[in-house]
Amino acid sequence: MTSKLNTVLAAIDAANRADPKVAQDDDGADQPEAYLYGLRMTAELDRLFGAQASDVLRIAARGQHIERWLLKRANYPEGRTGYLTWRRDQGRAHGARLAGLMADAGYDAQECERVGVLLRKEGIKRDAEVQQLEDVICFTFLKWYFGPFAAKHPQEKVLDIVAKTARKMSADARTRVLAEFDLPGELAVAVKAAA
Repeated sequence: MTSKLNTVLAAIDAANRADPKVAQDDDGADQPEAYLYGLRMTAELDRLFGAQASDVLRIAARGQHIERWLLKRANYPEGRTGYLTWRRDQGRAHGARLAGLMADAGYDAQECERVGVLLRKEGIKRDAEVQQLEDVICFTFLKWYFGPFAAKHPQEKVLDIVAKTARKMSADARTRVLAEFDLPGELAVAVKAAA
């Protein structure tokens, strides 16, 4: 790992340790939520793509939710339009924040712009790195966040979310999900049906 990359990852971690929301890690210890999410994203990136991941992809994965609590969902209108606007604004804010950290560490302007492209998911299904980031996001959700989500929502909504998640993934990632996760019948069918 380069010193520039280490500098940016440390800055992301420092920023995300300020998250006022707390979540429990796999050992039951309380951690700032955004910090824990970044660590989990990095773990999945390493597991899925290993050494082939570029610095920009590593930064995008670790910092996907950098300081997410600063843009509050409650400040946007209820409903799908408000939610999508909030998500779009989050992507822009995260991209700008990471680009600033990268520039401070010595990354060039093209690399700083590229991290925003990944976070805004520009070119999903056409850009290999954007798709790799999306696959990491989906695996992270399924591994650590799907269970609690499913417990709080009706089965129809859970099925819809699994289908939407599967459609965002690459074909290889969908194959891995079916091999690695013990999905109940109709959820496995939803993953298989996504194309």
